[in-house]
Amino acid sequence: MSIRRAGRRTMVAAVLAACLIGSVSPALAEPAPAPNVVTAKAVAPGGSYVEKVEALDARNVRLHIHSAAMNKTLLVDVLRPADTSVPRPSLYLLNGAGGGVDSASWQRMTDALQFLGDKNVNVVQIIGGAWTFYTDWKSTDPVLGVNKWKTYISEELPPLVDAVLGTNKVNAIAGLSMSGVSVLNLAIAKPGLYRSAAVYSGLAQTSDPIGQNMVKVTVETWGGGDAENMWGPADDPLWKANDPIVNAEQLRGTDLFVSTGTGIPGVYDEPGGKFRLEKPSDTPQTVAIGAVIEAGVNWSTHNLDNRLRELGIPATFVYRDSGTHSWGYWQDDLKASWPVLEKGLNSQP
Repeated sequence: MSIRRAGRRTMVAAVLAACLIGSVSPALAEPAPAPNVVTAKAVAPGGSYVEKVEALDARNVRLHIHSAAMNKTLLVDVLRPADTSVPRPSLYLLNGAGGGVDSASWQRMTDALQFLGDKNVNVVQIIGGAWTFYTDWKSTDPVLGVNKWKTYISEELPPLVDAVLGTNKVNAIAGLSMSGVSVLNLAIAKPGLYRSAAVYSGLAQTSDPIGQNMVKVTVETWGGGDAENMWGPADDPLWKANDPIVNAEQLRGTDLFVSTGTGIPGVYDEPGGKFRLEKPSDTPQTVAIGAVIEAGVNWSTHNLDNRLRELGIPATFVYRDSGTHSWGYWQDDLKASWPVLEKGLNSQP
């Protein structure tokens, strides 16, 4: 049964301003004996392979994965379970718009990895993909390059992770901000690959004018790329093909958690707060941008909620009474989502 905790709904004003910021970066530590890695010699269908396995400490490894689809080597950081005596499931943790290579990261901004550290799950942290929406792009972009992230995450990476780490091949996926739509689309693209999925302040629709403009602001204004290279012009069928609300039927069977604030500033929006990245003097302007973004996210989340209700697909929706687009809320939301993620991770392989 779905749980929907109602909060105040906000007017969607100026939704076309800025979009979806946030990311995940690796947790670096002093070198130590290698964790229980099964093998570094793994090749996926299509020719992708593990180039190198690097031990960061007794529980953290860095995988160097050569993607055949993008013809480049990408980094993946993995927090191994405390107990590797039996095969364990994997939680794929996606970045926001920064792609995990900037200062805004789960590791630096939250206690997410500490929270997940006792859950006996492989936490697979994908690095790279800034401003790409983790999707397969139609064309090479002069600024953002070749992007085949859906192929990488859904086809190339999982068999390599399973082979190297000796997992039980049960997966969940979670992401914030820009990667919210990516989480939904990855679950839609390959039903069953991810048994559960969590979205924190993520856009849930892409093919209507408002959703398209939110995507374009992220790709073009923030990332310097061209959204036509991603999904073509506004009338290209790829926009609908990558719209979770249009394709919501394919989410049936996935344990879903979706959360959003209202855009009204809350407890984590005070200048100088623990989760603030900007200088205190810049906080009012940053919070104002985050409020607009979260108002748009709130609007699209309600639309997804309504669509899933129409289809009779159960999901857990959490509507916070306040909060803009920032890290403190995502830390809380990840913890709140764990029972949903855990349900999928504990399902039979």
